[in-house]
Amino acid sequence: MNVAIIQSPGTNCERDTEFAFNKLGCKSTIVWHSETSLPAKTDLVVVAGGFSYGDYLRSGAIAQFSPVMQAVRAYAEKGGMVLGICNGFQILLEMGLLPGAMRRNQGLHFISKYHHLKVVSTNNTFLGKMNVDDIVNIPIAHAEGNYYIDAAGLKSLYDNDQVLLQYCDAEGHISNPNGSIDAIAGICNKNKNVFGLMPHPERAVDTKVLATDGAKMLKGFL
Repeated sequence: MNVAIIQSPGTNCERDTEFAFNKLGCKSTIVWHSETSLPAKTDLVVVAGGFSYGDYLRSGAIAQFSPVMQAVRAYAEKGGMVLGICNGFQILLEMGLLPGAMRRNQGLHFISKYHHLKVVSTNNTFLGKMNVDDIVNIPIAHAEGNYYIDAAGLKSLYDNDQVLLQYCDAEGHISNPNGSIDAIAGICNKNKNVFGLMPHPERAVDTKVLATDGAKMLKGFL
């Protein structure tokens, strides 16, 4: 499986993402933001986390206009699989490839810790190898992770089975670290080929860091 990982000025998770997918047996290529095309035979594009372009204006607001992201848009519109993690999720929202928007965390502070997530839907490639109500423990690290969408948009997300993950505690009860509407941690588009989540599964794939739940999630793409 060939994975293209998008890197912009300020991105800081491209190597973690490369390590994670290589560990799963994939061939990963890091693609610089000024490139105008994706590698041939790309099976999955991952828009990595970090602080693209310093998060000036809004997180992801500048990165959406980079040359490579126009190639990502074309790839997604043709049905290609795209995963946005943290800042990558924010970029996909800014581009309109996913619905909704991000606001500052409810407490206005940067949050960096492990947090449990509950699987809401497995009717998609990303989480297809998991079970509904499975609980994983995944790192989060963000200041603008407060996902928002209006009432009509939220209804549409549920009607179309687009809500993938919710923040919870170890027992599966809702535990919302940032104020996201309905404690939503991850979504997909209606066609179920574009995925976004704020937590970092690529940081939880190795026993050396005592965390492998991220690998369970990413294996869905294999």
